Amino acid sequence: MIFYPVGNGDTTQVILDNGKRVLFDFRHKECAEEESTPEIDLKATLKKDLAEADRASFDVVAFTHADNDHIQGSTDFFWLEHAKRYHGEGRIKIDQLWVPAAMLLEEATHDQQSEEFVLLRQEARHRLLEGKGILVFSKPQALADWLEPKLKDRGEALSARDHLFVDAGTLVPGFTLAQDNVEFFCHSPFIEHCDDGDIIRNSAALVFNVRLQADGLTYDYLEVGDAEYCDLEKIVDITKYHKNDDRLAWDLFNIPHHCSYRALSDEKGDEETTPCEKVAELLMMGKPDSYIVSCSLPVTDSKEAYEQVQPPHIQARKTYEKYLRKVDGRSFLVTMEEPNGYKPQPIVFNVAAAGVTWEKSAASLGSAAIVASSPSRAGA
Repeated sequence: MIFYPVGNGDTTQVILDNGKRVLFDFRHKECAEEESTPEIDLKATLKKDLAEADRASFDVVAFTHADNDHIQGSTDFFWLEHAKRYHGEGRIKIDQLWVPAAMLLEEATHDQQSEEFVLLRQEARHRLLEGKGILVFSKPQALADWLEPKLKDRGEALSARDHLFVDAGTLVPGFTLAQDNVEFFCHSPFIEHCDDGDIIRNSAALVFNVRLQADGLTYDYLEVGDAEYCDLEKIVDITKYHKNDDRLAWDLFNIPHHCSYRALSDEKGDEETTPCEKVAELLMMGKPDSYIVSCSLPVTDSKEAYEQVQPPHIQARKTYEKYLRKVDGRSFLVTMEEPNGYKPQPIVFNVAAAGVTWEKSAASLGSAAIVASSPSRAGA
């Protein structure tokens, strides 16, 4: 499990024992190609990583939603099937694209960094019509209405694409604990996110429980995108109603929206944010020795930080740290802080029989070696 320091933005990667690679989101800032900037050169890093593994593609690239800080630079990096101008040497291929239904339905506006979004929307629509290389999460009526006449023109039934849609509350096909030591449980989006009026990207985003297995023991990672507190409340309620409570538990939690208080409550609070009831329940589902990761800029404790409008919010950090202590968790980590704020490095976790372990970098340990910070209770 790798979390990349890309500023206030998300890119994470799951690398399985069998060599399969799943990338969640992609945010590359051009300024990161300069040595003087703290953000990682994501394009160079991923290309080097793939070359060392003798790979030219990711098994899965999942875009949780279409905000710029989750897609920036992607259309220059990836091979896009829908047009030859986006083919070419050096572009990285996507074996299977995962997108929320909203990405196929949204209309671009000037303030949504529309060029890259439109290209990804075209790519998703192309793959869906071709019937391969994609999974779409949720099947709202609006998408069925868009798809039906196009399939009719191709002489195909609407049901011909049913296998490419994944509903909330189900496992994603293609991965199993038995064969891959991983399974992906879809928490969201729900059909109503696209059928009940205007599409709200954050609410319609992908949310997963990623269950990883090592030597017969399982560990859980929550990949939450930019969900807000009201979205998390609904996820908790529906998951518990269907008696899937175990899918809310976590050893590793990628908190939403770059440590925004809006993932906890509608009120920031003065010193810390008081989470709403259902979000507090979710935070209490953390297991002993668990970790929280904030994909964000440094979260500082200063007078100015308490008045900061945009995330990250120090009030939210204090809340997450408070709940980590309650569940005997280990560390709250910030991508742009590890091992320092000047030149942060990817945060890497290993999952093995001993549990989820954080590999601390040499710079943070004052050593020339890479060592693992192992949990004190095996299997926690």
